[in-house]
Amino acid sequence: MNNYFDFIGIGIGPFNLGLAALTHGKAGLSGIFFDNNAEFEWHPGMMLDNTTLQVPFLADLVTMADPCNPFSFLNYQKMNNRIYKFYIKEDFFILRKEYNMYCKWVCRQLPECIFGHTVEAITFDQKENLYTVIVKKNNTEKESIYRTPRLVIGTGTSPSIPAFVKNQKLDNTFHTSEYLFRKKDILKQKSITIIGSGQSAAEIFHDLLNSISFEEQELNWYTRPDRLFPLEYSKLTLELTSPEYVDHFYSLPPDKRTDVLNKQGMLYKGINYDLINEIYDTLYHLTLEGPVPVSIKPSHELKAITTSVLNKKLLSFKHVQTDQDTELETDAIILATGYKYRVPDCIRPVHDRIKWDKSGRFDVNRNYSIDYKGNEIFVQNAELHTHGFVTPDLGMGAYRNATIINAIAGKEIYAIEKQIAFQSFTTSAMEVLNESVI
Repeated sequence: MNNYFDFIGIGIGPFNLGLAALTHGKAGLSGIFFDNNAEFEWHPGMMLDNTTLQVPFLADLVTMADPCNPFSFLNYQKMNNRIYKFYIKEDFFILRKEYNMYCKWVCRQLPECIFGHTVEAITFDQKENLYTVIVKKNNTEKESIYRTPRLVIGTGTSPSIPAFVKNQKLDNTFHTSEYLFRKKDILKQKSITIIGSGQSAAEIFHDLLNSISFEEQELNWYTRPDRLFPLEYSKLTLELTSPEYVDHFYSLPPDKRTDVLNKQGMLYKGINYDLINEIYDTLYHLTLEGPVPVSIKPSHELKAITTSVLNKKLLSFKHVQTDQDTELETDAIILATGYKYRVPDCIRPVHDRIKWDKSGRFDVNRNYSIDYKGNEIFVQNAELHTHGFVTPDLGMGAYRNATIINAIAGKEIYAIEKQIAFQSFTTSAMEVLNESVI
């Protein structure tokens, strides 16, 4: 059958790119991947100098599932004559730019990764028991049809912008994902305000501390949490990224999952510890000769943005602890308001084949499938509410992909660790500990 594949991937971010790398050349696992972008780019608007991943380099596309895979980060370094430089550098946390270059290197070797193509719609052929994927080539508008028994949706998350902002046309107001594209214009503004408390907000604040002229400009940082908290990265805490913790979290009732997740912000929403210290040290140096126009205000929730009589943006806040209302005039606003998963339009024709929860989200099975049969449609980074805070973690990408690959193949292609933690997240703690030691 023409254009038939064992599975088709929609979207080519790091997770589906890892899936392509792990299935490349494997018998019975022929796949093709489509992405509407012209080429692979990983958060280009936040590719700041000297910023690193928040996970070690072993969290590359393949190593945690297949350490001998030719698409590993170490092999990328070897093939580019940089492995000794990397060895001497002695740093587990690679530069974000370097990670992007590594992913591009992998893309160039995988002809099954097709960029510049948009998946228009996916339907199901009851007679042939196959999914029909309609794909349009962006620069020619030409459509092609592909068929497959299985799909892997890896369309990623999109910038989350408050509705009261999205519904207005505000100049010099944008999400952090656009920062580097808008930085030149931002540096012309007299007053710049950052909204949000996570890593992106901290990186931009630090970058602006070193970029603007405080003789002519002011910088504000408003956050809803009561403090700027570091990402918790202790070793026993990291065991919560283990397969058995995912098993435990998945076994909880939906309401309990939500409650647990709401208390785990420090595990995936925090700021790099070193960056927090760098910000403090920079502020210390800046204030050696007197105060500078920098304001950091936690416990402030943004409620509205309007335009003042001076044609500035007027921000309205409520202090979450005192309930007091305050306002701030500013020339530019940078929204560090995170990302949110959105169901891609192309799968709406197969809506009835997908399991949905009461909130209209995917009801994701333990093996990352979302269809009623449990082995046809899989998702990447869309299961935060069912599998927990490890969902967007690059370090768990290879584990998830190994699980999906084994489900697609119907047999074990990659060995999957079931127990790696010293801790037990159920009641049989001693049994698990003993098994870990044996």
